[in-house]
Amino acid sequence: MTTAPPATAASHFTIGGDLPVRRLGYGTMQLTGPGHWDLPPDPDNAIAVLRTAVHELGITHLDTADAYGPHTVETLIRQALHPYPHELVIATKGGLARPGPNVWRPCGRPEYLHQCVELSLRRLGVDCLDLYYLHRIDPQVPLADQLGVLDELRQAGKIRHLGLSKVTVEQVHQARAITDIAAVQNQHRLATVDPVLPYCEQHGLAYVAYKPFNAGTDPTTSETDPAAATKVLQTLLQRSPAMLVIPGTASLSHLRANCAADQSTGAQTADEDGRS
Repeated sequence: MTTAPPATAASHFTIGGDLPVRRLGYGTMQLTGPGHWDLPPDPDNAIAVLRTAVHELGITHLDTADAYGPHTVETLIRQALHPYPHELVIATKGGLARPGPNVWRPCGRPEYLHQCVELSLRRLGVDCLDLYYLHRIDPQVPLADQLGVLDELRQAGKIRHLGLSKVTVEQVHQARAITDIAAVQNQHRLATVDPVLPYCEQHGLAYVAYKPFNAGTDPTTSETDPAAATKVLQTLLQRSPAMLVIPGTASLSHLRANCAADQSTGAQTADEDGRS
């Protein structure tokens, strides 16, 4: 049985005007092996983490990517959760090739992005991807070509909303001149405000913060001071109503603690999230 906090304007955000999600979500990158490559050491634990996040803790926003594994986490999500609860929003990404462990290379060729979308649909077992990010803008390919093929797939009904990852205000502005953008996913530091955040708030876009703990002034905060980690999540959620946070972990205990941060309970949190 789901034990999520009651839906309120403060705890939820509606992505793209029609996808309401709890602002505290779950990033799935840690459900892989060393170097974010292949299966995790304990696949059964990964399945349990996903089921606990959604069915017990009421997470309605899962963030993943075809590059995680590669392909590993999308497959685990389907194994753990399909058929999906109607309220669950699964965001995935494409545009980063993975030739080996800890190797990430932007690839924005339209034919590659088209293939990424089709394979994510197949692995996740859906007809339409809720939210699909261009994982990285490829500087070798015109942005209009990269977003153009994704927009064609959106118009064909295979993508519901488009997002961008690791971008500047100018890049978001350029992208929105090409097609509708519903969300931006950037690393967010506590010491300074990413200028993309107020831009997103002004234009009604979701701002999804990854690496919420070790992106702060003390990269070891979540490991050495769980109470401080709780404060990081709470501070980020209070920073803007457009802010969504996706802490990641492969630990059930850390997951449960993280998910309490938006309930003002003072629960301790811990995070093992890495590059998004």
